[in-house]
Amino acid sequence: MSGEVQAFGAKNAVLKQMAACLLATGTHHLTNVPEITDVVIMSDLLVALGCAVDRSVVHELFITVPDASDIKTEAPSYLFEAMRASIVILGPLLARCGEATMGLPGGDDFGHRPINFHTDGLSAMGADFHNDRTSIHATSSGRLRATHITLEYPSHTATDNLLMACVLAEGRSVIENAAREPEVEDLGRQLVAMGARIEGLGTSRLIIYGVTALSPATHDVVTDRVVTATYLASSLITGGDVRVVDARADHMVMLLRKIESMGGVVDLSGEGVSVKGPARLRPCDVATLPYPGVATDYKPLITTMMSVADGVSVVTENLFVGRFRYVDELVRLGASITTEGHHAMIRGVTHLTGSVVHGSDIRAAAALVLAGLVAEGSTTVSGMEHVARGYDDLPGRLVTLGAAITWVP
Repeated sequence: MSGEVQAFGAKNAVLKQMAACLLATGTHHLTNVPEITDVVIMSDLLVALGCAVDRSVVHELFITVPDASDIKTEAPSYLFEAMRASIVILGPLLARCGEATMGLPGGDDFGHRPINFHTDGLSAMGADFHNDRTSIHATSSGRLRATHITLEYPSHTATDNLLMACVLAEGRSVIENAAREPEVEDLGRQLVAMGARIEGLGTSRLIIYGVTALSPATHDVVTDRVVTATYLASSLITGGDVRVVDARADHMVMLLRKIESMGGVVDLSGEGVSVKGPARLRPCDVATLPYPGVATDYKPLITTMMSVADGVSVVTENLFVGRFRYVDELVRLGASITTEGHHAMIRGVTHLTGSVVHGSDIRAAAALVLAGLVAEGSTTVSGMEHVARGYDDLPGRLVTLGAAITWVP
């Protein structure tokens, strides 16, 4: 694999930024928007809530939001069930309209992900929740009130949701143990451009001074670091030389260190990030941690690369216990991997062999595509609808780098 490729905007940023548009009447403009299924679903959700979404310009969105009195506070359940990020409309709707009814959020199936971080924080701001097995109904009598929230865990999505609620709350709010991911910081920058008053972006302590109203803004979505990592992994696993021209090296410092320990050569002298892979990867032990640690979304990519490394590697998952479900599929391709609890021991093999495998979530399916790049013969990966949720034409962009891939609808 060799050449240059663009990663485009982050799925985990743009979906929250689309929801943030609900906070202000008028037309919002988002650029560097990835062409992915989840953006389509969030667009449909916003339309169901009374907004107009113009996707006619590639990689751009124009979202027109009506007055608060004309925003609908309920949408069809299937739109919420289609993706986990749908939970982030709770904060904006409660802050702007004082009410929200939504189906339980869906998304990738890799373990239990409770929503109590969201509801507990919003309850502390004055929201009342009435939940059943299929839906969430929340109300607030009047304007949300500022509060001091300490998250039990630095949840990315909960931080986003509470941040959006706090910007219109009455008074000074503090979010302790906030997620520090670049996507959270990027949402904060969008909110500041809309008129919000936020201190501490990029840190674990956010201070928000509530304002009475916000205005639409133009915002360029931050580059997707997981998509970037996928293209860099395609270079590493094939011994290639790939440059991601819009990569943000400052957002993936720990991963780049791991890449160098695997034998990859990282070049930051030009545009974006370039990585040259070795003839054969060196083994590497990795543990997932909240940002700035190695992200859990990187782990399937790392596990796949280590499956053909020269030695034994141990990968530890500290965040989601269900995120080793793709391992059986790698074993089907000839990998030697054993799992116990949160740990996977990977004994690198000299080669993989093509087979028929299934990707159960976005990153697992992408990792299996990477495995197919080095497996002898043909590999068929089903579940590619998951990849379409988070990657802007992954097969097509890999083809431009030298892969032999055919997409079968």
